[in-house]
Amino acid sequence: MFAQSFAAALNHLLTQNNWAKERLSRFAGKTARFDVAPFTFNCTILPDGMIGSADVNTDADAHCIIPPPLLPRLALQDETAHAGIISEGDTAFLAEIFFLSRNLRWDAAEDLSNVTGDIAAERIVQTLKSAHQQLRDGAMNLSQAAAEYWTDERPLLAKPQQVSTYMQDVDMLRDDVARLELRIKRLVATSTNHDMIQA
Repeated sequence: MFAQSFAAALNHLLTQNNWAKERLSRFAGKTARFDVAPFTFNCTILPDGMIGSADVNTDADAHCIIPPPLLPRLALQDETAHAGIISEGDTAFLAEIFFLSRNLRWDAAEDLSNVTGDIAAERIVQTLKSAHQQLRDGAMNLSQAAAEYWTDERPLLAKPQQVSTYMQDVDMLRDDVARLELRIKRLVATSTNHDMIQA
């Protein structure tokens, strides 16, 4: 049941992104297994580039294990999340799967237009995108303001330039101490030689 729902959702995305069907059709007949605990399902690439659910006992050409905590990050197009996927099998097929996972886009306006009409759907999507961007900008501005506060107003954090100056001062002090140690050793050696000569 889950495999069929997954395949249906992917096929909907592929219908909205015809270029992806053309790419997938090159792998017609190949099967990919996905393990997303507690579910395991197989998908087979059909000749037209669409996806069909396959029996779990079918031998898979590619195998992907996706830890459940990665799913929200993958849905939000977090590039670093892909590093957490464990994969094995046909490298070209896997590369295509990962490419599509990064580049398939859901056209929300198209789906929404079936309910609200084209103009309203476009406005709703633009409003949501604008709100999302404002939230991101607000979070960025807040983090920058906090960083400036803690480095300028209440200096609990050091600026990179201050750290660099401090490290240069430490290096200079270390070199000065090393030179002083050498001078002391020379003076001690000279004094010892002078005492031996007098003796």
